[in-house]
Amino acid sequence: MQFQTSCACCGDLLARRFNRRHFLIGAGAAGLAAMMPRFAHAASGNYEAMVVGCIDPRLQEPMHRYTRRRHLTGKFSSFIIAGAAIGIVAEPFKDWHKTYWDNVGASVQLHNIKRVICIDHRDCGAAKIAYGEAKVANRQIETETHREAMGLFRKQMGERLPQLKVETGLMDLKGRIEMFT
Repeated sequence: MQFQTSCACCGDLLARRFNRRHFLIGAGAAGLAAMMPRFAHAASGNYEAMVVGCIDPRLQEPMHRYTRRRHLTGKFSSFIIAGAAIGIVAEPFKDWHKTYWDNVGASVQLHNIKRVICIDHRDCGAAKIAYGEAKVANRQIETETHREAMGLFRKQMGERLPQLKVETGLMDLKGRIEMFT
């Protein structure tokens, strides 16, 4: 059977000769491929860290530059949540907390991470939702609000996963970071 077509997208395909033998060979190969077992391979191994950041689109590129500067490219798992540490510890976001702990537990199990690096950022909408405008009214108050959230985050990490090192910091919108201890 031969088809005639002037269609630019499939003219070459339809102009070729089709026969039952070619169809059956193709169908058989597709059927065998469909029956082959599929194996899921987890990215297990030894990785440096889990990096926790905020969902804010303004921070994605600065976070990427930060991990590259730290020579972490390809060596970390990532957890992105509104507010970063604030999303993990603040009461208004309590329904999210279990998700973080399940994920960091999986990263410990699968990736054998050694540390968690959590970076909050300035002008964070989640901080305003969680704590109110007054808690981010100026740079000093905003810094203290994030420092308190990061302190609670470090405390919870120490209680639940004491084998991990914890690094916390506050990034401005240009990518500069003030680390908290």
